[in-house]
Amino acid sequence: MNIKSLLLGSAAALAAVSGAHAADAIVAAEPEPLEYVRICDAYGAGYFFLPGTETCLRVGGKVRTEGQWYDPYNRTSTLGTKWHTRAELSVNTATDTEYGPLKTETIVRWDWNDGGSTSTNLLWSYINLAGFTVGKTDSQYNQFVGYAGDVINDDVVYDGPYELNQLTYNYDSGTGLTGVVSVEDSNSGTTTSAYGGAWQLSESDHYAPNVVAGLGYKAGMFGFKVVGGYDSIVEEGAVKARIDADFGVLTAFLMGGYNTDGSKLNQYAGSNQKVSACTSPAGVVNGSKCGWGDWAIWGGVGVPINSKLKWNAQLAYTDSKIFEATTNVKFNPVKNLLVEPELTYVHYEYAKDDTVSGILRFERTF
Repeated sequence: MNIKSLLLGSAAALAAVSGAHAADAIVAAEPEPLEYVRICDAYGAGYFFLPGTETCLRVGGKVRTEGQWYDPYNRTSTLGTKWHTRAELSVNTATDTEYGPLKTETIVRWDWNDGGSTSTNLLWSYINLAGFTVGKTDSQYNQFVGYAGDVINDDVVYDGPYELNQLTYNYDSGTGLTGVVSVEDSNSGTTTSAYGGAWQLSESDHYAPNVVAGLGYKAGMFGFKVVGGYDSIVEEGAVKARIDADFGVLTAFLMGGYNTDGSKLNQYAGSNQKVSACTSPAGVVNGSKCGWGDWAIWGGVGVPINSKLKWNAQLAYTDSKIFEATTNVKFNPVKNLLVEPELTYVHYEYAKDDTVSGILRFERTF
């Protein structure tokens, strides 16, 4: 064998060995592409897509702590000072469908009251699609027409129920005309058995839901809404009408309510006052004393002083001669931080009594 043959044979052998090793080599798998969080701005700020879905999610909440001096809702209260702290978590979802956005909102609160343990409350939890809302939220008697001013103690003169189960349809023409029809659970709200604390409802009373209906129209700087609620237990109800105006340098509202029977308390024209002071020796509650009577009226203004400071005031008066005045200042030293001192004065003609109370609130939202 000559030198040439030996070299060629060696090269062939090395090539065969190299080929065998190449066939046995381990090839690393390609890395999966990383899916970054996608922003979902179709439903407002803070929403993002849940990975692998078309559902948008927003998580938020607040932390609040406040000191309170005396109780504007109870003239016989012996409360001197109270320190109250609250944490709140809200979760919103939204998904596009052929009927429009399918939305949910859930708000859970944890409250620590001075001298008491922490309490948990499922504040709101509802589903919304194509104008229909089903679940727990504030009564449309309040939500549709608007609450009674930009103050903490806006309902010292009772303006309607909160936090109850309901089936609601909201209509919005897109031209300023709006409407609402709501069937509301007469036994599920926080104010159901406490519209004045006048009585507890038994299961036998709970034979039918309450009904709320309203219409509204907004044009330019003015808006008008009217809403009525029927209490199926008492078989009475109330109507509220409201005018809002936005003049740029200030906002203002005027709202009036009419009770179908001023001698009775019902869920839409009741009382936030302690009713023992207006109960007869026979135990009969006189709604014309501690409730509205036949009517109630509210009014208020809000004046933005600068980008960080706003002043608000609210006045209310009833046919039962309860007068209330509240004023506050809302100060935002930095974004999402609120400092809010507030004073409330209440006069009860039936008891010839007055109360003055105050709150200093600190609140951080996120």
